[in-house]
Amino acid sequence: MTSSEKKPGFFRKLKNGLSKTHLAVVRRLDEATLGKREINDEILDNFEEIMITSDLGINTVIKLMDEIRFRVKRNELKNPEKLKEVLKENILQILQKHDKKLDVNIDNKPFIILTVGVNGTGKTTTIAKLANKFKNEGHSVMLAAADTFRAAAIDQLEIWGSRVGCRVIKHKPGADPSAVAFDAIKSAKANNIDILIIDTAGRLHTKAPLMDELKKIYKVIKKEHPDAPHETLIVLDATTGQNAVSQAKIFKETIDISGIVLTKLDGTAKGGVIVAVSEIIDIPVRYIGIGEQMDDLREFSAEDFVDAMFED
Repeated sequence: MTSSEKKPGFFRKLKNGLSKTHLAVVRRLDEATLGKREINDEILDNFEEIMITSDLGINTVIKLMDEIRFRVKRNELKNPEKLKEVLKENILQILQKHDKKLDVNIDNKPFIILTVGVNGTGKTTTIAKLANKFKNEGHSVMLAAADTFRAAAIDQLEIWGSRVGCRVIKHKPGADPSAVAFDAIKSAKANNIDILIIDTAGRLHTKAPLMDELKKIYKVIKKEHPDAPHETLIVLDATTGQNAVSQAKIFKETIDISGIVLTKLDGTAKGGVIVAVSEIIDIPVRYIGIGEQMDDLREFSAEDFVDAMFED
């Protein structure tokens, strides 16, 4: 039994969430081969154009098309209707390389998750959903409001913390974010907390001083808890397409990103960007967001994702 068969309700929601991506990619691929009896250059060029305009990423598309053209040249692939099937298999192979679940080990408490990402990606909401998930699994969770540049960010995290039932460590707006992280780690240790999730400013990745501040937070965490952060999650907004890839690249140059959360997949035709970001950045996709509800943040499954994207 596949993972999608085990949870039909979520798979249906994932499929609905990816409906725009399905139309932008799969439906157009079907139209490109409709009524065709053999694979020719025109069909292959159309396939390539469709994938490029669907935010799969140019390098990824070149890799996929090279494989398809190679098989066509060797007469291993002749039926146009099989093209979509081959493409699905290859996309699944790419995503399976980056399908690695987050392993929360609380032997050396607290397990510290640092979250980064630009404003508007859904980072704070993602933190709340993660906290809710971990609490439902029986863990104690604490949050740290280290985005001190915006008072609204502190307030927002505190509201979410209250809803989920997690204590939030905070300082006044404008305070040193590293000091918040320091105090949060001390408090988490003192209170035997399993998991500490640290929010950071919605840093514009072009702003060098803010990125330097992020490095400072990272160093403070490392000093107080040598094995931490155990996970550094970058939250990316699927609706931004290739901009999400650019953001991930620059953040990765600054600190050791270990996982990706891709949000807002339910509101975009650019869901294909998950292929580009996972292939180019070479970081596991840990979670995907397909809605506003608390349980709409789910562990990523390459098999479920590709089935939902390609299935009519």
